[in-house]
Parts: sequence; structure tokens; C-alpha cells
Amino acid sequence: MDLVGLLKSQFLCHLVFCYVFIASGLIINTMQLFTLLLWPINKQLFRKINCRLSYCISSQLVMLLEWWSGTECTIFTDPRAYPKYGKENAIVVLNHKFEIDFLCGWSLSERFGLLGGSKVLAKKELAYVPIIGWMWYFTEMVFCTRKWEQDRKTVATSLQHLRDYPEKYFFLIHCEGTRFTEKKHEISMQVARAKGLPSLKHHLLPRTKGFAITVRSLRNVVSAVYDCTLNFRNNENPTLLGVLNGKKYHADLYVRRIPLEDIPDDDAKCSAWLHKLYQEKDAFQEEYCRTGTFPETPMVPPRRPWTLVNWLFWASLVLYPFFQFLVSMIRSGSSLTLASFILVFFVASMGVRWMIGVTEIDKGSAYGNSDSKQKQND
Repeated sequence: MDLVGLLKSQFLCHLVFCYVFIASGLIINTMQLFTLLLWPINKQLFRKINCRLSYCISSQLVMLLEWWSGTECTIFTDPRAYPKYGKENAIVVLNHKFEIDFLCGWSLSERFGLLGGSKVLAKKELAYVPIIGWMWYFTEMVFCTRKWEQDRKTVATSLQHLRDYPEKYFFLIHCEGTRFTEKKHEISMQVARAKGLPSLKHHLLPRTKGFAITVRSLRNVVSAVYDCTLNFRNNENPTLLGVLNGKKYHADLYVRRIPLEDIPDDDAKCSAWLHKLYQEKDAFQEEYCRTGTFPETPMVPPRRPWTLVNWLFWASLVLYPFFQFLVSMIRSGSSLTLASFILVFFVASMGVRWMIGVTEIDKGSAYGNSDSKQKQND
């Protein structure tokens, strides 16, 4: 391991990233709270400001992937569709197999200049998580409980609010609902057989109701569905811990642009269309496993410098007073002060490990429990 690689793997570096992210995130959340005063006066100005503020948070994670880790992402797509990316609203359907696939989705949004305004369909519990969850609340993310009777109205209402959103956005949705594991796949295929649906090898059975209501609610606002199939070269198994350690990954992303008018309005037909889409995605993944490449023309959208510039700005803003405080604590020589610092260090280290742990695949949702099986019914 070279000197730079050794430096990137040091836990103190990880703590610096964690501190900058938490300190800047709480400052930005506070700023977002004050922007609520604008909502009754000028809703669109409120939205534009919060798009920029949310970028200040989410771009820090993209910076880790693109600049600290140096992960490369090659897009395989139709050259005729490529010029439209970033210039239109789109629903992005991404497979859910890797610990950092959400980061790759954010990286896609960033490279086409839409990270600040991009949306996700997320679990309602995440709205209460400081920094990321609060940021999503102010940018009008769509939250769901995964209980269809509750979500039917609330999700539709949230999506309707996005019809007059002033910024371009990607709406990212993982139709599988949870990350792929062998156990979850086995249970999912039992459901597929019970419904008379073809088996999938590389995906879970998609949940169609959320997709159908998204398409119906955003029709004539969103121009297309981007079917995105992600994989990594050389059987790489990327993790957030690997990204923090500066490990470089090589992502390949197959993107198909499907005009929204090609997707049926009727729920049953839309459901059948999505199942067919996932059968095609499965075939693309099988071909990738066999040949190591996707169809269409490979392209590499350039990294934009703004994620790095943003992180350097916030790091310079919050690290200087922290180091001043740290020096004053050490100079005081007080055993109580030093004990307090050690306690803070311990809590911070546990916080970093918790943030890494929640992304691990084996700590995903309890797919296959009795309540999970109920959620699979479409």
C-alpha cells in the first residue's frame, strides 16, 4: 500500500469526514428551518434555496465516492439519448444489489447537474434521521410506510406536489424495495412462482404499485424513465467502508431512456410492463456476468469540481474552530477536560461505525417475515 492509500485508510481521516459532515449538516439543517418563513410568501424561492442547501449535504457523500475513492463510472447508453440527460425530469429505476448503489445514483445525478433537486422514494422513518432525513424533508422527498393502504393517498399527494417543482430532477426509485441477498431472492422467487411470473436470477421481484402511482402522478411532467442497471468490474463488492478507506471501484451503468408515453396508464398493464422490464434487466445482468460489458456505447461523463469545492469550503469553516478548541483543551491539562475529549472521541467513532453499519446488506430490511410477505402482495 502506498503512502496516500495508507493515509486514506486511517480512522482519524474518517473521523474528520464524519465531523465535517455532522457539523456542516446540522448548520445547514438549521438554515433550512429558517427558510420555512419563505414558504407562505414565495414557495418556489423556498424550493430553489433548499435545493442548493441540500446539495451542500449530499454532495459531500458524492465527493467521497468520486474524489476520495476515485471510483470510476462508465455509462453504456444510446448516443442519441445521451444529450437529453440532465435536461429533463426523469424517473430513474435502479437495481438494488450493492451497498453503495444509492451513491452511484447520486453520482449519476451529480454528473448531469441534478443532484440538488433529485428525489427518492424513501422509508418514512428516514424523515426523522438528522441531517440526511431532515434535508430530505425540506426538499419534499416522497416518504412511504410500505403499507399500501396508508401509502395510496400520502404518496400520491406528495408526488402531486412535485408537478410544479421549479428545478429539474431525477426521481430515483428502487422497485425491488430492499437490497438483494440470496435469502431474500429465494423468498422473492417463491412469490414469483405463486403469481405465475418468470423467475429472475439477479433481481428481486419488483413492487409495482409504487412505480405505477409514480408514473401516473408525474405524467406530462417527467419526460422519460431511465432504466439503470448497475454492476462492478472484476466481481468487485463495493462497500461504504471501502469508499472511506479510499478504495477505487469501477462501476458500469447501463442506461436506457424510455419515453413515458410508452408506459401504460392502466395499473395492471403498468405492472406487467414493469415485470417485463425486470426480465430484460436480468438478461442484461446475465450478459454482463458472461462478457463483462453492457450493450450500447460506453461514455464517461466528467466529474464536476463542485462536490470537492463544497467539501473544502465546509471543512475550512468547521475544522478551524474545532482545532482551536482541541488545542485549548490540551493546554488546560485538566483531567476532566481530557476525559471529556476521550468520551467525545469514543462517541464519534461509534457514530462513524453506525453510519457504515446501516448501509451493510446483511442489515437490510427483514424481507420474508410475515409482514414483509404481506408487503410483497401487489
